[in-house]
Amino acid sequence: MTAGKFFNTDELRLFFDEGKVLLIDKPAGWTSFDVVNKIRFACKAKRVGHAGTLDPFATGLLILCTGKATKTIDTFSDLDKVYEAEFVLGKTTDTLDIEGRITSEAPVPDLNKAVLQEICNKSIGEIEQIPPQFAAIKINGVPAYKMARKGKTVDIKPRRITIHAYHVLSYKENILRVMIECSKGTYIRALARDLGNELGCGAFVKSLRRLSIGAYSVENSSDVLNMAERIKQALATSADKS
Repeated sequence: MTAGKFFNTDELRLFFDEGKVLLIDKPAGWTSFDVVNKIRFACKAKRVGHAGTLDPFATGLLILCTGKATKTIDTFSDLDKVYEAEFVLGKTTDTLDIEGRITSEAPVPDLNKAVLQEICNKSIGEIEQIPPQFAAIKINGVPAYKMARKGKTVDIKPRRITIHAYHVLSYKENILRVMIECSKGTYIRALARDLGNELGCGAFVKSLRRLSIGAYSVENSSDVLNMAERIKQALATSADKS
């Protein structure tokens, strides 16, 4: 059973025992585990997990599973995702996103939406993608990002992913806004890196928002603080009546 902003108090009182699927709109500045911990603390559940990490700077849909529903996490993780992102052209950062240190700057060629769409179309389909150095992928048991933070470059093998759609929404003052529909395991930061390499000027992700996971939309999600407060209130009401 899913629970977004439309689920009722009676369901909340029962979700620890039965397990529920919660749709959360993750705010910028929170890690995915921050969201998990907030909900776990609110509901006092022993098991709460999420189905697909979002970087701290990113926002959008995060699916949380509680109780028995944690057994279904892989089902959600395997679903296709849709993202909206902004790429900054002409600069690169070590993390491939806005939180990183600028590592290079270069002139941006004369571009327009049509030209950019043609270039983005080259990535549509099944492709080999090399994940970012700053990624949670483990190399010999150690997350790649931990080695990257120490200035070490690690050999990360390409992964086969599928880009179903890659739409150019707008382009102005070296800011490219795109919408991407992709398979699990896709790194939007890596798509920005590869586009920047193709253009010869570099690029990084300025903003990233996950709009959907399979049929689950961020439009039906709840703010994490609002969700946590409603859970606490529901449990308090339930305790008063017991």
